[in-house]
Amino acid sequence: MIAIIDYGVGNLFSLRSSLDAIGAESVVTSDVEVIKKSDKIILPGVGAFADAAEKLRQTGLDKVIIEQAGLGKQIFGICLGMQLLFEKSYEYGESKGLGLIKGSVVFMEDRIPKDLKIPHIGWNSLRIKRKHPLLKYLNENDFVYFVHSYYAIDCDESVIASTEYGAEITAAVAYKNVAGAQFHPEKSGDVGLSILKAFCEWEAGV
Repeated sequence: MIAIIDYGVGNLFSLRSSLDAIGAESVVTSDVEVIKKSDKIILPGVGAFADAAEKLRQTGLDKVIIEQAGLGKQIFGICLGMQLLFEKSYEYGESKGLGLIKGSVVFMEDRIPKDLKIPHIGWNSLRIKRKHPLLKYLNENDFVYFVHSYYAIDCDESVIASTEYGAEITAAVAYKNVAGAQFHPEKSGDVGLSILKAFCEWEAGV
């Protein structure tokens, strides 16, 4: 069973519907005991980093996620949920993340050409940077759906896929049993469903 963490930030039920579509058992929950008993965890998220990080701290879910990651459970962060996996973000000042993956999150402005719109919204192709179980059903240049204004940097050792938006943008990361996608698998059609399927099949230690 997959625990989709409910901390008041995220498109939870479309994600659950996508997991239903691939036959994966999931529950939307903020219950610590349910999360601890789950086989895998998904951390979704939309909105501002600092607000989301504070909500995790207020509920104690930050400690639960870190604990479960330390026990070897697979964690998958989506969009803002991926950004929260990093050490810090510079969105409206500096905010501390979960620190499960090395790197930081920065604003796109001054890092991409001025004629490109921020937020980055739409379909972009993926460049596979290295093999990973999460990407096992993907082909080079498969398209996925992005909605974001910030992206991760200084994380080369964990990048498994990138995309091009006036600059090379981190699209997916993985370090040990923790992974993340900047894009939205639940909004990315069959390609997104294939990524969720791969996450469900991802075995510990692989």
